Amino acid sequence: MSYPDSLYAATAAPALTAPTLAGDVTCDVCVIGGGYTGLSAALHLAERGYDTVLLEARRVGWGASGRNGGQLGAAQVDTQPDLVQRYGPERARLLWQVAADGKALVKRLIGSHGIDCDFVTGHQACAVKPADLDHMKAHVEFVSRDYGYPHYRILDKAELEAVSGARCYVGGMFDASAGHLHPLNLALGLARAAADAGARIFERSPVEEIAGGDPAMARTAEGRVTARFVVLGCNGYLGKLAPEIAPRILPADNYQLATAPLPADLAARIIANNACLWDTHRQVYYYRKSPDGRLIFGGGLGYPGREPKDLAAVVRRHMLKIYPQLSAIPIDYAWGGTFANTMSRLPDVGRLAPNVFYAQGYTGHGVALAAITGQILAEVVAGTAERFDLLAAIPQRRFPGGPALRAPVLTLGFVYVWLMDRLRM
Repeated sequence: MSYPDSLYAATAAPALTAPTLAGDVTCDVCVIGGGYTGLSAALHLAERGYDTVLLEARRVGWGASGRNGGQLGAAQVDTQPDLVQRYGPERARLLWQVAADGKALVKRLIGSHGIDCDFVTGHQACAVKPADLDHMKAHVEFVSRDYGYPHYRILDKAELEAVSGARCYVGGMFDASAGHLHPLNLALGLARAAADAGARIFERSPVEEIAGGDPAMARTAEGRVTARFVVLGCNGYLGKLAPEIAPRILPADNYQLATAPLPADLAARIIANNACLWDTHRQVYYYRKSPDGRLIFGGGLGYPGREPKDLAAVVRRHMLKIYPQLSAIPIDYAWGGTFANTMSRLPDVGRLAPNVFYAQGYTGHGVALAAITGQILAEVVAGTAERFDLLAAIPQRRFPGGPALRAPVLTLGFVYVWLMDRLRM
């Protein structure tokens, strides 16, 4: 079972070779899911001395962790003033700290484990409308003043255009501490680090059933894991494994492309500061340059598992709204992946049974948030629940109709996003 075709798969480091689970295995903790959540949990559990088994249905990093935009930010989805209004100053500050800790954790793991994933600092948010820029200014002022965060600065229209090469924005904010990376190589590096720490990883081992109890159990078609604890980190690929929490997330596909390497004159004018960018279109466009000078561009929404026939053409139309000067540049790769949204726009973290924990729903901010929630799940297994309780206490509403009505809910969502973007043009 190979990785989906993408620029990331084409430039990936050698993949971990892991067996398929066969027979009965006993351990302290069974982690289900080989994305950032599960890999981080397995690594931190193994480093604490727990006998840890990780089960991945396909390959580690096969899902969104190996296909995302590679952007490592420092904040939750919503601005900090909005979080203060919704949750109060104390809880909002803790939520900020969780996200900031996630960014710092990823950077630390890259350094301490020697993960070669092309990490580059520089992270830019681009405002489509003046009201969007006002929100950014309020966020930057708040976290700089109240939290002492020194890395943000506001860019006016002229400066943003000069560094991005895009003329469609009114300004933005730059974070010198956040950045971007090769997402699949990060996942593969975390898998190697977890294995080196003693975690046993099994690929091509989809879990068909989990059960709490003393002990807990996870069953695949060819084997069974008996464990003191189970940690569930499946996110948008949860499927029918845990129907209790499936209605809390709405999986959707997002699409990306990678151009051919840009000619030198264009490459010098497109993202001249080599940051990654995202914008305030309702469906969010996000993009950056690869080390070999390609533009990696994300845009377009779809149903999980139903990619358009000409995916490259779909994403290219979005790209040309931002960079019409790239109309003659060939597209070398196009791919999609599934992410999971929550109604709160914050991660959904909790427990299914006294010894079965889960985390899911990063709403497009999974590089930092999945890594930190994996660490938090390892903490709660070890008996430290402070950060776990913070996230578990966030009210999480169910999406209307649950999994059975996801198609019409997504259709309404896509229409809303399209209309809002049209009205804002």
